[in-house]
Amino acid sequence: MQAGWMSTLARAALVTAALAVGAATQAQTAQANAALLMYKGADRDQRVLEKAKQEGTVSVYTSLSPTDAKPLVAAFESKYGVKVEMWRGQSEGVVQRVLTEARARRSAVDVVETNGPEMESIAREKVLSEFYSPNFKDLPAEVFPKHRLWVPDRLNFYVVAYNTNKVKAEDIPKNYEGFLDPKWKGRLALEANDSEWMGGLVHAWGDKRGMEFFRRLATEQKPELRKGHILLMQLIASGEVEVGLASYYGNAASAKLRGGAVQWAAVEPVIARPQGIGISRTAPHPNAALLFADFMLSPEAQTMLGKSGRGPVSRAAKSETSSLKYVLSDPSVILDESGKWEPAWDKLFMSR
Repeated sequence: MQAGWMSTLARAALVTAALAVGAATQAQTAQANAALLMYKGADRDQRVLEKAKQEGTVSVYTSLSPTDAKPLVAAFESKYGVKVEMWRGQSEGVVQRVLTEARARRSAVDVVETNGPEMESIAREKVLSEFYSPNFKDLPAEVFPKHRLWVPDRLNFYVVAYNTNKVKAEDIPKNYEGFLDPKWKGRLALEANDSEWMGGLVHAWGDKRGMEFFRRLATEQKPELRKGHILLMQLIASGEVEVGLASYYGNAASAKLRGGAVQWAAVEPVIARPQGIGISRTAPHPNAALLFADFMLSPEAQTMLGKSGRGPVSRAAKSETSSLKYVLSDPSVILDESGKWEPAWDKLFMSR
């Protein structure tokens, strides 16, 4: 009994010691990476490229769809000769994987790329490191989070999507309040969990005007609810749904590119949802991570995103969304106010 007890203590001591060593090693890695990721010397680009090739690979966790990710990965690998090891999941899955590994002190991921609120939640867990890219000069100043632990690399716009066989372009209102006209009753649909759009629109209009709009939309127009933006877009393309309010621009653009009877309109106010990229503070391949982030923010990759129906954030990339006037939603506010907008949305749209 005594020997077994002492053995247990010994194992516990070894585990504690191993954790302490691991923590110290990670702290040293994070410190070294921080200096590297913020280097701005004249030889910066050449040094990053040479060392990234030596590292040979970069690990990326993303929620970017395979259709969009594959061409970007192929272009990066062809241009730089650095292998991309990509793990893809839903945004919630990306967060869970990153934080699980961080808490286990496992340094596996180099780059994280997913939705803004999820990037913000990862940043709050002290998992990401600030970095510098010469391509920052092409990004609007207002898109950067104050802490700069991650940077938007694409924007997902909330637009109005409609079936072109059922609705004429000239009939779409310029402002969301136009959809309160009785002629739209029975013709509108919403994604079932779009409280984030609701919060963004209310912030843009103010509480009184914004909440009055949503109250009237729910009680007078009674829009149909569909679970999932992709499903909603499929129903619009088939004509089962005539108009989808607050549709994702990327889904509408993709459906249109595939020849669907779908068009989209930038109805004001257009709420832009940032999706971003960040580098792990303990990235095992920090130079390759920096090179990949540079690439994703470059005019080349940003133009590719635009052509695939995604909203590039860089002003150096021209796309059909380049001239959009939009209100940028703040991921930190979305996180902090989720307890406000989700219940308000459910009370208006889910309880009827």
